[in-house]
Amino acid sequence: MARIVKTADERRIEIIKTAEKLFNEKGFARTSVESIIQTIGVAKGTFYYYFKSKEDVLKAIVDLQLDEIVAMAEQVAGDQSIDALTKMKMLLSGGKMGDEKTDDLVDHLHLPGNRELHEQINIQTVIRLSPVFAKIITQGNTENVFHVERPLETIRFLLTGAQFLLDGGLFHLSASEEKEQRAALQYIVESVLGAAAGSFSFLN
Repeated sequence: MARIVKTADERRIEIIKTAEKLFNEKGFARTSVESIIQTIGVAKGTFYYYFKSKEDVLKAIVDLQLDEIVAMAEQVAGDQSIDALTKMKMLLSGGKMGDEKTDDLVDHLHLPGNRELHEQINIQTVIRLSPVFAKIITQGNTENVFHVERPLETIRFLLTGAQFLLDGGLFHLSASEEKEQRAALQYIVESVLGAAAGSFSFLN
């Protein structure tokens, strides 16, 4: 039987997908580089050719999961036919962005063994989405629905707070507590962005 030779990109993706599967099943801390390479059936040198460490693979997983979300957000932000408030509603209604695949990952992130992956997702979400939302805020300034002097720095604070405080896996919020937290979030966002009262009611 002929030996299957994979391209560098194919091999890299294979390592990432295998590691992601093992991280989800066993947790990040309990998954070793050895278990990853054994599952794939490659030499340890092959792994280290593509990644410096297990943490390096973790970052690659986070980047891939966020690529689709960021691409969707950028498409919305760049649509000149949509006003800034509508763009915010499109991206933030329901308090999340993503699809069922993303939801599955979030379920796994809440497991104790996946704390590292969870933290990386939150950090990279803020880093990568902040410039996209800053663009929308700048548009809102032009449309006179927002009044923000430092759009990028402002949205970083808002996204970080929302990512951390509204994470039920960290704070174990009850339904009533989450409702109150979201009401507070609406008030804070409207106040910080200088938006009209009630304009971000979709956050609830």
